[in-house]
Amino acid sequence: MIAYLNGKLAHKDPAYIIMDVGGVGYEVKISLQTYAALPNPGEVCKVITYQQIREDSHVLYGFAEPTEKILFLDLISVSGVGSATALIMLSSLSAAEIKTAIVNEDVKLIQTIKGIGGKTAQRVIIDLKDKIKKEGIIATQPNIFITANSQVRSEAIAALTMLGIPKPTAEKSVDTILKREGDQITVEQLIKLALR
Repeated sequence: MIAYLNGKLAHKDPAYIIMDVGGVGYEVKISLQTYAALPNPGEVCKVITYQQIREDSHVLYGFAEPTEKILFLDLISVSGVGSATALIMLSSLSAAEIKTAIVNEDVKLIQTIKGIGGKTAQRVIIDLKDKIKKEGIIATQPNIFITANSQVRSEAIAALTMLGIPKPTAEKSVDTILKREGDQITVEQLIKLALR
């Protein structure tokens, strides 16, 4: 199993990165939390990974912090929550917000995440509440501001479509949020709002 990658960040997108490690490019799916925490392309960094091997695919998931990886693994252990759903959850809310919602049994907050219904939200709480209470809640909130509206819009739409949202729906949602929130919104904030 690949535990981490340490190398040059060759490409950075809100939904995935490509890490150049010894001349080999690894495509790694990431959440918005990790996207915001990573440096600019061309810089050297370390990404903690989880390798998911299935009959039809081998996928690497990357995390800037070990706590995010642990929460991701906790989430995919819940029946009905796959890796794509766990990434959407980690992109919609910070790890600390998810943990707080689980510990406080805040079904409504968890349901604000696109694709999470009442039963799934309750299952996440039931399955993970005690485990997260034991681990404790750690808050980290990275913020990166990008002022170029068109760049923010295109990156947000690309990330949303990679997360499985139809492009016309993603475009409509992103445009509505940009009109309401203005130019100073980050890609991360824009995607989080679009996923609610």
